[in-house]
Amino acid sequence: MKPVSSISLDLDNLWSYLKTQGAAGWESYPSYLELVVPRILEVLKRCDQRITFFIVGKDAADAASQPLLKQIADAGHEIANHSLNHEPWLHLYSREQLHAEIGDAEQAILAATGQTTRGFRGPGFSTSALVREVLAERGYTYDASLFPSALGPVARLFFLLNSNLSPEEKIRRKGLYGKFSDAFGTLDPFCWESGLVELPVTTMPLLRLPVHTTYLMFLAQKSEVLARLYWGLAVWLCRVRKIAPSLLLHPTDFLDVQDVPLMHFFPGMKVPAQRKIALVEHTLRSLQAHWQTGTMLQQANTFTCSPDATGRLSALPA
Repeated sequence: MKPVSSISLDLDNLWSYLKTQGAAGWESYPSYLELVVPRILEVLKRCDQRITFFIVGKDAADAASQPLLKQIADAGHEIANHSLNHEPWLHLYSREQLHAEIGDAEQAILAATGQTTRGFRGPGFSTSALVREVLAERGYTYDASLFPSALGPVARLFFLLNSNLSPEEKIRRKGLYGKFSDAFGTLDPFCWESGLVELPVTTMPLLRLPVHTTYLMFLAQKSEVLARLYWGLAVWLCRVRKIAPSLLLHPTDFLDVQDVPLMHFFPGMKVPAQRKIALVEHTLRSLQAHWQTGTMLQQANTFTCSPDATGRLSALPA
């Protein structure tokens, strides 16, 4: 039987990108969900693929977005928690603030989709030991906030240099995309002492470069051939290193600057949407050829957290 891998999509809305960028107008919470959700669901249906959608609680509380989010759940996809307000500085929150941020998102998501969230990913991969403690206290099965990439700090620097943020806001975002030391973390699922399963976002084995589809779109803006060769190398290295990937998608992988002119600052938006969608389908089908692809909860459930001889917890096949 093929090893279980997972596919997820952070359903970051237009307002959340503008907010993170410090762009004007985010306070009115502009949305592109009505445009992008049907596109995403169509591609997944065509590929016969169920994935995990990380949903922001603020969108789940929006009456206009609720029917779209219900369509995602009704199509058989897992719904997970991406925080209430999509602020990539959860590592600065107190315990009480974290319980409110995560708990209020849970309630809004449950009301909109009918699903209780079992997984969590911090915006901008924002995380901390306290965040994971709170997740364990709230009964979560897994966290997916680690991004073991050597380019995280480089991406953060690029983002900050091209943002309209004040010095104070830039300080709040100093944990965005993780630390350089994160590049040396494992790509395999593992357990924290609380029993929470961690499913790191897969990066290129050995090189630890990003392989999520948004990075592929950035490469495709230079050369689509290069993007496909790069992805093929990532798949080959994962197979050689016996790593079952956890692939990350974003709504921008299905949109271009003609669809959302306000997103002109985001990498890869000059690539036409249809070409981006074709590249997404290519990545999905190549994963399906080598792994049993599914939701993050399905991947997390293949592991059991049990004490080993040293008293630490490790992920063991269920």
